[in-house]
Amino acid sequence: MIRSLSIRNYAIIEAVEIAFSDNLTIITGETGAGKSIMMGALGLIMGKRADTKVLYDLNNKCVVEAVFDLSKYKLEAFFNAEDIDYATETVVRREITPAGKTRAFINDTPVKLETLRDLTEQLVDLHQQFDTLDIQDSEFQLKVVDSLAENKVLSAKYQQEYRSYEGNKRKLERLKNKVISANKENDFMQFQLKELYEAELREGELMELELDQKQLSNAEDIKRALMMAAMGLTEDDLSIVNSMSDLINEVFNIAEFHPKLPKLAERFEGLKFELEELSGEFQDIAEDTEYDGARLQEVNERLDLLFKLQKKHYVNSETELLKIQEELEDKLQGFEDLDEEIIGLERQISVQEKILFEMGTQLSARRIKAVKPFEQQIAKLLDQLSMKHAQLKVEVLDTKQLLPSGTDNVRFLFAANKGSRLEEIKGVASGGEMSRLALCIKSLVANAIPLPTLIFDEIDSGVSGEVALQMGLILQSLASDHQVISITHSPQIAAKANSHYFVHKMILEDRTITGIRHLNEEERILEIAKMLSGDPPSEFAKQNARELLLR
Repeated sequence: MIRSLSIRNYAIIEAVEIAFSDNLTIITGETGAGKSIMMGALGLIMGKRADTKVLYDLNNKCVVEAVFDLSKYKLEAFFNAEDIDYATETVVRREITPAGKTRAFINDTPVKLETLRDLTEQLVDLHQQFDTLDIQDSEFQLKVVDSLAENKVLSAKYQQEYRSYEGNKRKLERLKNKVISANKENDFMQFQLKELYEAELREGELMELELDQKQLSNAEDIKRALMMAAMGLTEDDLSIVNSMSDLINEVFNIAEFHPKLPKLAERFEGLKFELEELSGEFQDIAEDTEYDGARLQEVNERLDLLFKLQKKHYVNSETELLKIQEELEDKLQGFEDLDEEIIGLERQISVQEKILFEMGTQLSARRIKAVKPFEQQIAKLLDQLSMKHAQLKVEVLDTKQLLPSGTDNVRFLFAANKGSRLEEIKGVASGGEMSRLALCIKSLVANAIPLPTLIFDEIDSGVSGEVALQMGLILQSLASDHQVISITHSPQIAAKANSHYFVHKMILEDRTITGIRHLNEEERILEIAKMLSGDPPSEFAKQNARELLLR
């Protein structure tokens, strides 16, 4: 609940502070004095946007600060998740600089507006004069019924399953689109893979083929050159080896005359043996080398095929072709896996649909069960507020479809007068009727939706007299379990306050500012009397005020 609110440099407020009762705090005051401006400031605390137009003094920043007592509300997990220091007495602050920069803090930790809203929405329900519109909203109506039906746990489980279900449906759609695209590619990829399979690619083959092509294309030149080399080395009478034999003998004959010559003679003789071996190898290669036109054609055709495939796939080697072949195999296997994944996902979605429809049926049954008592309680409260013949009917309509909240649509129908046709709230209820209906609904769901603080800004719009008195009694009853803050023009409602504040305008030199003060018992009598009859109040009005305070 809100312990206190401090406002500095906001609109026509220079500086005010207000401490709130744990039960019912009433704020009254002069027209235009700034009562609703205070609610605007509180809206800043709840994360609403603002600009420099709210600054009272354009040279100083605006600061709005609220102190909340969180001791009963188990919000430690929220603070831990947001990495904010938790304190049972938590301070929320908004600042707006003259430059238009706005900042938000929770316990002096800077936070985003979204974080501020997430916290304060768990603490405060701010019902302003025109926020009766929310009772016309289908989501709000569903929230009301679910709160009364105690559907919180089941609804959370349903929504979690529904999110997973919707995610799987989106995934299935993507997979099916992928299959459509894959089917268009499949035939072409199969053709490409078949072509590569038929080529029987082998690592290193291209280099071997190019070597074979060179040998076959130059076979005659190879054979002629090697035979000439062999003849020149060993086969002719005047061959190199024969000439070397005579020279080697000469060297050996003089080897004993010089210490280095024996080794040199051996080396010389070794050269002869090596040339003989070289000649033999030349002869072997020459004999093995034959021109084979058929083989050359085969090699050329094979090279043409490989180069054609390389050009087709924009690569430069058979290694890269083999990699493409492997990738095509993986892709085609992936297409097969897609079909299996789709089948598995369809089964999972089918199971989820069954689970969701079962949970939806449970939610629906609990909603239907909660509707009748809710309608009866609303009827009693409306009767209390002088709307004896008014009727609120809640329709829970089975859509036979899975929706984010179940299988139902919830609709509130309203008739203000006896014999009137039940219609959707929008357009059939006056401002005063809407205010009363909103108060009745919110008072019934207040315990079901655990909001520590409820704020009503001019909930008494369009009502007075006995109706206003009954509104005050409802607010008083509501305040026994909740902190309630109400801005009102009604003396009947003001009389029910546990704590009463008066907002007034003050003229300081050439400026008008807002002030606020807490009223004691005598001041309350005087203020309520003014609200009854005007300023100055009559003695009769003062007596009426005393009677109202005693009722």
